[in-house]
Amino acid sequence: MKIIIAPAKKMIVDTDTFAADDRPQYLDRTQRILQQLRQLSYAEAKALWHCSDKLAQSNYDWLQKLDLTRQLTPALLAFSGIQYQYMAPDLFTAPALDYVRANLRILSGFYGILRPFDGVVPYRLEMQSRLQLDGTRNLYDFWGPRLYQALTPVPEPIINLASQEYAKTIIPYLAPSQPLVTVVFGSLVDGRVKTKATLAKMARGEMVRFLAEHQAQNIRDVTAFDHPDWIYSAERSTSDKLVFIYQK
Repeated sequence: MKIIIAPAKKMIVDTDTFAADDRPQYLDRTQRILQQLRQLSYAEAKALWHCSDKLAQSNYDWLQKLDLTRQLTPALLAFSGIQYQYMAPDLFTAPALDYVRANLRILSGFYGILRPFDGVVPYRLEMQSRLQLDGTRNLYDFWGPRLYQALTPVPEPIINLASQEYAKTIIPYLAPSQPLVTVVFGSLVDGRVKTKATLAKMARGEMVRFLAEHQAQNIRDVTAFDHPDWIYSAERSTSDKLVFIYQK
């Protein structure tokens, strides 16, 4: 079973907590992306990133000196957004760390797909960014089936804890009858399930920690998620969707 999650915009450098195990699988293609980004003017980069001048300037300056081989942080620690804060990987037990090494993968516009202990550097690039490389229309085309091929060389069930933006890199390439089950965290509003982004990010991080601590091996194990704020809704779930409802 594989678990997929999205990256976070916020990143840090931490070379002390854990050492990086390896380099990202598609580092040569990441280098190609970096070369293309460095050809952008400041105005073009800012438009690509859709951010403030303050963020754009600091990221543009960093882009010029970014080195893909130095000061590497394990991916699981490098991303520090809400999902990763609630996952708290720095507190994982040794068995939990071994579990995420084997089962968890992070999808990335810049690196493609990451194992938790692949060494990375901070970057800013979302998968849906309109960056054209080598005759492709966007990053989805640039990466093509590679992320799926790295995720499950042999077809196996996939637990989708990623956003739609990132799950789209995997879904088109699924093998026939290969299960991909999306976990939905939502609130009941007028009888309908509505996803609130911050709550969902928090819950996704806590779900990864739960699966790692309990060594989950199949889709049924996901439904046992034990959290006071969330309850599994069997009647709202389907064969390809597990729904958890917020209780506060």
